[in-house]
Order: sequence, then C-alpha cells, then structure tokens
Amino acid sequence: MDMETEQIEIKDIHFESRIDLGELQQNMDAVRLELKKVIVGQDKMIDHLLVAMLANGHVLLEGVPGVAKTIAVKLLAKAVDVKFSRIQFTPDLMPSDILGTSVFDLKKTEFEFRPGPVFSNLVLIDEVNRSPAKTQAALFEVMDERQITIDGNSYKMDTPFLVMATQNPIEQEGTYRLPEAQLDRFMFKVVIDYPGLEDEYEIIRREHVAVEGDKTVDVKAVITGAQIMEYQGIVRRIIVEKDIIEYIAKIVKNTRENPFLYLGASPRASIAILNASKGFAALRGRDFVTPEDIKDSAVVVLQHRLIVSPEKEMEGLKVEDIVKQIIESVEVPR
Repeated sequence: MDMETEQIEIKDIHFESRIDLGELQQNMDAVRLELKKVIVGQDKMIDHLLVAMLANGHVLLEGVPGVAKTIAVKLLAKAVDVKFSRIQFTPDLMPSDILGTSVFDLKKTEFEFRPGPVFSNLVLIDEVNRSPAKTQAALFEVMDERQITIDGNSYKMDTPFLVMATQNPIEQEGTYRLPEAQLDRFMFKVVIDYPGLEDEYEIIRREHVAVEGDKTVDVKAVITGAQIMEYQGIVRRIIVEKDIIEYIAKIVKNTRENPFLYLGASPRASIAILNASKGFAALRGRDFVTPEDIKDSAVVVLQHRLIVSPEKEMEGLKVEDIVKQIIESVEVPR
C-alpha cells in the first residue's frame, strides 16, 4: 500500500460519538438562532453564554454601554424556559435586597423568611461594580455553593442556577472594583467589543424596518430548565484524556511562575478550564476534549483571575496578551 492510498483511507474513517450529543447540539443551535433574531454579530459572546450554561458556570460580561450585554442575557432567559430575575446594582443596595430577609409574622408570632430576587434560575446582575463590597460579598456563598445562609438557616437554590453579571470598564465614578475572590467565582469574563462596519449597518437596518417596538417579541422558548440539567449531566461525562489534563495543569502552573504576572491562577481556574472545555466539545458535537477546546477556554477563564505586575502594566501589557503567550509557549499534546 503506497502512502497516498493510506492517507485516503485514514481520511475516510468516521469516528462515532460514544455519547449521544445530537439532541444537545440541535437544541443549542436553536437557542443560538433565537438570540440571533435580535443580536447581530457577537457570535463568540453567544457561544460563551451557551458553553457557560452547559458547564454550569457564571459569566461576567464586560463592555461599554450599548453592546448588547444586558439584552443578551434577557434573550437567553427567554429562549430557555426558566425563572429569570434582574437585579440592578446601585451604591445603596443592601445584601438583604438580594438574598431576602426574615420578617416577623404577627399571626404566627414567628419570623418568616421572604426570599429575595436571587432565588431564580437565571439571575442577571446589571452593573455589578456599582455596589460596595458588603453587597458584593452577599454573592460569595450563593455563587459558589448555590445556597444562602440567613439567621443560621440554609436555603438551596433551584436548579439550574446561573449568575450573569455586566460591568462597564470605562466609567469609574461611583463604581467599586470587584475583589479577586469575587472575580474567581465567575467561570468566564467575556469582553465585548464594538461591532464591525457590516454588523453596525445591519443593526441600524433592523431598527429602521422594525414594525414592533419590542425587538424581543419574536424570541421564543425552545428548551426547558429540565433539559439544561440533563445536558449539564451529559457534559460532565465528556471524555478528557490524561495528556489533556496535564496540558491544563501546565498552562495554569505557568501563570504562577510567569515573571509578567503578580498573581497567578488558582486550582479553581484549572477546574473552570476543564469544565469549559467539555462545554465547548459538546457544543461542537464531540464527546472528547481537544487542545483547541482548551485554548478557546483558557483566555476567557484566566483573563479576570490574573494580575499583571505593576511595571508591565505601565508598559501597556494586557492580561489577555500574556495568557495567549503562555498558551503558545506550552507544548500542545499530540
């Protein structure tokens, strides 16, 4: 057998998926199409939202006003038939305004817990950096453990439970920087840029020809919360080979030893890359993780967890650039 014939035969081999991902992929495509009825471009942002949902991870959306951060989350909640809450963070917001509070019932002569808006399936926190540390800290337990503790009593969140927060990176007046412990609880930080010329044209054109004032009116629920729970279980079973796990470990270890970084990534980041890469694989119809899935996960998982050393920050070096350098420097498993 000559080399040319052998190469042709190898190309003709079709690997069957050991986990049936057909329904998952079909329904995620349906959710994507619903979002794209309103959102123009921003394909990466949409994919990151879908992957985070499949991987059961929280998302921080960062971008200047008007780039569809809030509307994207609202549309996702509409396309997925789940309970949705929106909390507008302000400087005077108190933890009880988010979590709920105990109220004395005169008829029963006892305190009764009144749940706050965080008791939902998909929680949108608008301008998360508008509230001070005390209010931000109220999210620590609920984001990490999917429960809250009030007056010594624990209350579990309904599943699925996802927090998606937005923040504006430009305006600093009246904002409070998110502490590292808070940032670490977000699986992804998705940075949304301005649309290109063609997308800008399409946004304006759609607005011009729109008959209905509400652009979201055509977006319909195409999937249920129960199906999301089922798909999250499937994603957890995605196959990850030993050399892929080592690849993740080497990337994260490099962040801790990199001379350009003041703060490296924690083991929570390693687990986030693992889970996110499974989500990317499932979204692409594969039941196994590849190095490309790791590369696509690494930047959005790591960019909000690392701190550039002061001298390099003064030189204008960004975390995203350092993460990309690290990925390029670590040997890709074959």
